[in-house]
Amino acid sequence: MKIQAYLAFDGNCQEALNFYGDLFDAQVQNRITYKDQKIDVPNSFRDKLQHAELKGKGVHFMAYDAAPDTPINSGNQIHMSVDVNDEDKAREVFKTLSDQGITHHEFREREWGMFGRCTDKFGINWMVNAKK
Repeated sequence: MKIQAYLAFDGNCQEALNFYGDLFDAQVQNRITYKDQKIDVPNSFRDKLQHAELKGKGVHFMAYDAAPDTPINSGNQIHMSVDVNDEDKAREVFKTLSDQGITHHEFREREWGMFGRCTDKFGINWMVNAKK
């Protein structure tokens, strides 16, 4: 069994995946746009992603641009959690994710190690950990 995150975006999925790919040294794969799909979406939406995956060492999640008839509601139902073995790298990841976003918990020492929680510029919630 494997459980995996599937993130929904409001037309900026490719930009978000490029951002995460650069940060986590991962590649966008299985990229499918709405272009040739038999789905009722506006022509201006045809170049948006109907499905894509971000894959790299220790990274694998899926994402798409929700069709215009499926509104995106920002919320706190899901957080992506990143465990990093190196404290400096974890601090760098947190800084990059929180830049232009919202910091909910500063990256600092906790009982189990270093931890920070933020919402990035795309509205995705993240928890970054570096264990002792």
